[in-house]
Amino acid sequence: MNTNSIDHEKGLHHSGFRTYFDHHLFSLLRSLGNMLRKPIGSLLTIAVMAIALALPLGLLASLANVERFTGNVQESREISVFLKPDVSVGAAGALADQWRALPDVADVKLVTPEEGLAQLRETTQLGTTIENIESNPLPSLLVVTPRRNENKLAQTLSTSPEVDVVQHDKAWRDRLNGWIGFGRNIALVLATLLGLGAVLIVGNAVRADIQAHREEIGVLQHLGATDGFIRRPFLYLGAVLGLLAGAAALGLLTAANYWLQPSLTELAASYGSRFMIQGFNVVQATGIVLVAGLLGWIGAGLVTGHYLRDTRPNQ
Repeated sequence: MNTNSIDHEKGLHHSGFRTYFDHHLFSLLRSLGNMLRKPIGSLLTIAVMAIALALPLGLLASLANVERFTGNVQESREISVFLKPDVSVGAAGALADQWRALPDVADVKLVTPEEGLAQLRETTQLGTTIENIESNPLPSLLVVTPRRNENKLAQTLSTSPEVDVVQHDKAWRDRLNGWIGFGRNIALVLATLLGLGAVLIVGNAVRADIQAHREEIGVLQHLGATDGFIRRPFLYLGAVLGLLAGAAALGLLTAANYWLQPSLTELAASYGSRFMIQGFNVVQATGIVLVAGLLGWIGAGLVTGHYLRDTRPNQ
């Protein structure tokens, strides 16, 4: 008797789970069917939402590429110290050893006049002119990597009698980082506003679908169907619209990447760089599509919930 009762409960549980799964599957297929019955309207909704998503995403990707193009932070922190022409290579090496012992210095690299001339020959188009120079006019160069206090260290090094010029890019880097940070804030504001716009776009599309099925919804309400049961197909509709819009936004950004890359390659070549635009990786792209689907789900839930609250028959 107990065994039969347990088997009966398991059967009911399995049947309930199967019914729940079947209804979710039916809701998903129904939402796809509603989209296919109105292909033009669905495509317009997806296109508008995709553009709204692509704008802040494109700005964020552009800022990330600009930051990568300017070089890494460690390179920008280096201090280039040009010694006076009469300082010998031996004296420059001794000075480098002396500076390595300073607490604010992580490393010091010596670039001899011969090495500097070779680098100049390789990185410029002055090879023939350089070959005709009888004596090397370049001084020794010490490239200092600071551990901390870059500005203070640069000022300290400039007081050495062997030093001619100190070149430090931290101020330029700080200004650039400030502009990049400001750009990110603008992108986040745009993402918030356009994300809200995406929710409203999907909500409007779902509202039109609700109006087309209002009689069916009224019958289900009078038969006692729960709000969750009625709402589910529209939630799937919003989620599918959002997922497709997210994928379309990535497609737009990819197309823009291919269109911009040739001109950017030519520009980067003028700086002696082989810079390539980097888009979103697989994890980031997946997250973007899922967030777009969530926005669609939220938009559909808000509109459907409002409609059902206004039309629920009095019990």
